[in-house]
Amino acid sequence: MLNSNQQKIDEILTRGVDEVIDKGNLEKKLKSGKPLRIKLGIDPTSPDIHIGRAIPLLKLRDFQKLGHKIILIIGDFTGVIGDTSDKDGERPMLDEKVIKQNMKTYSRQAEKIIDIRKCEVRYNSQWLRKLDYHEIGRQADNFSLNEFISRENIKKRLDSGKRISLRELMYPLMQGYDSVAVKANVEIGGTDQRFNLLAGRELQRYYKQEPQDIITNPLIEGLDGRKMSSSWQNTVNLFDPPGEMFGKIMSLQDEFIIKYFNLATRVDLKTIADYEQEIKNGANPRDIKAKLAKEIVKMCHSEKEAQVAENEFNKIFRDKGLPSDLPFFETSKKIYPILELLCDTKLAVSKNDARRLVEGNAVEIINGENKIKISDWRAETKLENGIIIKVGSRRFVKVKIK
Repeated sequence: MLNSNQQKIDEILTRGVDEVIDKGNLEKKLKSGKPLRIKLGIDPTSPDIHIGRAIPLLKLRDFQKLGHKIILIIGDFTGVIGDTSDKDGERPMLDEKVIKQNMKTYSRQAEKIIDIRKCEVRYNSQWLRKLDYHEIGRQADNFSLNEFISRENIKKRLDSGKRISLRELMYPLMQGYDSVAVKANVEIGGTDQRFNLLAGRELQRYYKQEPQDIITNPLIEGLDGRKMSSSWQNTVNLFDPPGEMFGKIMSLQDEFIIKYFNLATRVDLKTIADYEQEIKNGANPRDIKAKLAKEIVKMCHSEKEAQVAENEFNKIFRDKGLPSDLPFFETSKKIYPILELLCDTKLAVSKNDARRLVEGNAVEIINGENKIKISDWRAETKLENGIIIKVGSRRFVKVKIK
């Protein structure tokens, strides 16, 4: 049963939306009660789907709740080729084995947001592998080189003398043909995808289909203030454990709190407006950020796990306590070089990383009431049963002597 409630339609067309093409046409379709096919494609270039992807996934869920058919395309073919839409340099081709490994849990990750049982999940290798040069040539004839190179990021690369491969010109054709293959009525994507989304409209016209309408969503900043990107490791991932997810959100810059509420949650807009006013009136942003962190953990896990994550965070950061569930490191060694110890406990990924942590004053040994900062990376640490190694504010290991 389709829901054509005007308020719901208005919210679909405005919340988390940068642009709608063609808004009048899409609104008319939504009011008509006609079931629509709503498409989103995600390339598995990383094993994790991050919270930035929750923006279009939540939009899919909005359509799903109105009774429309949502289609999630996992780009097992396009992921190999590589989209350059959001890059300032050439994206290398990826190995098919890497893509296959990355996408193993994509449906389960997307299920954090959408009802995957009612979703049509497709893999674009099913149709893209079948195309030959004749067909690709006919598709390419619908576009000019000037249209491609006039895109902002491509123009910047050309102006700076950076290489642009012919392969990169092919990606919009592939994404556009995805819309033809699944007969999409609407496609959702980030603002950086605008050219690729429009390519879908052109190719649908070429194949005598009605051109899809388009909804573009804003991009979201990551934990370091730059655009959220797996390659920059500034992400909050849908599969992050509840405590880690809560802590990451609490490290978010205050200026992005309201944006995250609007884009990455479905807290009602009136409540978000109240939060924004509270901050303007002098409320501590940390308190509003805690509500955001709890909401996102609840969305990706459960309300119970969100509450546990908040309690644990407060215990460590507000009350200066220790985590309830400390991981153990078993060893028979009594004397340990600090760099080796940090690596063996997995608190550092390498000796260079360990040295950086020590020099950054981030390493502490806790023995009962005694807390000792380690400032010399050449130091050796005397181990006792039960002592705790702390790195930064969130990483702990308890030593168990065999």
